[in-house]
Amino acid sequence: MAKVVESVLIGRKDIDLMCRRVAGDISRDYAGKEILIVGVLKGAFIFLADLVRYITVPVKVDFIAVSSYGNDTKSSGVVRINKDLDEDITGCHVIVVEDIIDTGLTLLKLKNLLQTRGPASLKICTAFDKPSRRTVNLEPDYCGQVVPDRFVVGYGLDFNRSYRNLPDLCVLADEEDSDE
Repeated sequence: MAKVVESVLIGRKDIDLMCRRVAGDISRDYAGKEILIVGVLKGAFIFLADLVRYITVPVKVDFIAVSSYGNDTKSSGVVRINKDLDEDITGCHVIVVEDIIDTGLTLLKLKNLLQTRGPASLKICTAFDKPSRRTVNLEPDYCGQVVPDRFVVGYGLDFNRSYRNLPDLCVLADEEDSDE
């Protein structure tokens, strides 16, 4: 049986305020510098698009695609790079933009990989964070909002390639709840 949305966790208006706040922090921290925003596909594309519209310093954008979930609601722990960067990040101020940090395994592997490429600086920005699920030592430099340990979809986040288009961040019903 298909999973269903249980409830809205964060509405679109609050998400917009979150994007403005995070963009303001980034703009302040990088005043007078150009930044390279690296979006982690596919989940971060909506947050990245909203975020860069509010950043006031010069911005370049690139994308990298990694996967660790497959068709499940839990990370497999195995990280694959499906699409690498087009830009050389040597000497750049890089901000990796992620949709959500859960265990942190995927993002830590990505951060370590990018660090070997010689950026001037490397920061992590996430729309949503689940620190209660963290299994590695990784904290975002910019965080939109901490969320509870529930499987969330919408605003770019998916389950089995569905729900990304929802404008709000929503809680996906547990398996036993979706059979009712």
